[in-house]
Amino acid sequence: MKFVLDACVLYPTVMREMLIGAAAEGFFQPLWSARLLEEWARAAARHSSAQEAQARGEIALLRAAWPNAELPPAPGLEARLWLPDSGDLHVLATAISGSAEGIVTMNARDFPRHLLADEGLSRNDPDGFLLGFAQASPELMARVGDRVLAQARALSGDAWEMRALLKKARLPRLGKFLAGWASHIAFRSSQ
Repeated sequence: MKFVLDACVLYPTVMREMLIGAAAEGFFQPLWSARLLEEWARAAARHSSAQEAQARGEIALLRAAWPNAELPPAPGLEARLWLPDSGDLHVLATAISGSAEGIVTMNARDFPRHLLADEGLSRNDPDGFLLGFAQASPELMARVGDRVLAQARALSGDAWEMRALLKKARLPRLGKFLAGWASHIAFRSSQ
């Protein structure tokens, strides 16, 4: 299964790390374009030049780790497509060019389901997308969540809890599920 990751799900660090972690566990193959990665860098630049530099470093690492994920949209494809925001046509074109099953995005308004369905694509919000993987294989997604949680704690110096971290990252249903899974495992281990 291949899914295009929109810039709005790549830029928030925790969300991106959960998505890339799920991909690394084999749940799906991520796709993006150079333009999507550049949108991420420009979004970070709006905060500060330091955040842009960090984003560009993270983009370089992502490209190295996933060399087959980046692809250009087929030439001329955008001209036959329509979306409410023409600035998002490149995302749709990338999904079509990559024979993706769908697009993972927070931007529901600009990716109407019926227009994506006309192209054989689905629109997936990251919380529901990841929750589906967690429900199918809680052990693997708990492992992804534990790695992301440990990284967040190390980088921030804060004692984050899974549910709070994922809620802040706009993944509240996933956070609730993984926190519940951890409690269930801890309870079973104590018996």
